[in-house]
Amino acid sequence: MPSPFPGMDPYLEPHWRDVHAALIAEARRALNGTLPPGLVARVEERVAVESEEDPLRLIGHDVRVFAPSTADPQEGAGGVVIEAPYKLVLEVDPVVERFIRILDAGGQLVTVIEFVSPTNKRQPGLYAFREKRGELLAAGVHLVEVDLVRQGDWRTLMRPERCPSEAQSIYRATIRTGRPRPAGYLFPITLRRPLPPIPIPLRPADRIVELPLQAILDAAYRDGRYEQTLDYAESLDPPLEGDDAAWADDLLRKGGRR
Repeated sequence: MPSPFPGMDPYLEPHWRDVHAALIAEARRALNGTLPPGLVARVEERVAVESEEDPLRLIGHDVRVFAPSTADPQEGAGGVVIEAPYKLVLEVDPVVERFIRILDAGGQLVTVIEFVSPTNKRQPGLYAFREKRGELLAAGVHLVEVDLVRQGDWRTLMRPERCPSEAQSIYRATIRTGRPRPAGYLFPITLRRPLPPIPIPLRPADRIVELPLQAILDAAYRDGRYEQTLDYAESLDPPLEGDDAAWADDLLRKGGRR
């Protein structure tokens, strides 16, 4: 069963790490099927940047085992102390964020495509993301940012450009071209319509290639088997606002999901 939403499904947002990975994989597949000769899409990784006050949003959990000589003193302070040969300790690793680079045959970077995460829209990750964007544009690289999560400060992420009031939307995609001269473009994305295809800037002589956002999202929903796990009777966090909240409630009730 497909998602009851015609475009982005806000109930996917709490599962963003899994959805993000699927979107990146599907986008690479779609691009490599349509890119002109001499260009290729590759997945790259970086370590996400997050504040120390909120570390659990960005850790990947692993468990290591060691043999302690004594119990931790802290465990006796109102906690439970278990006498056992070994103690399991949670080991935290930084979360890896993935993005797409489009390269020419000589390895020259042409375009970067990002599916924006909440960590990119709050400090210190927001500052680092904008700084990297500036470096790419200064080097003549095009940058496409697809923002399908509501958490974080999207207005500050968009700076130095400002979004006019009539173009503000729940989601968005922005395109910034690095050559032949810098320019910026905005695609507002609403909750009530399918996701638009996004044109991907390449080399000046290349034909236009579009990223089929809706098909990519549909594949992520289907392959993640989210129809089996999402409970549309639950409240969203953060909640939808205003007319969008009323519209979504009506949609889900008419579709028998509530």
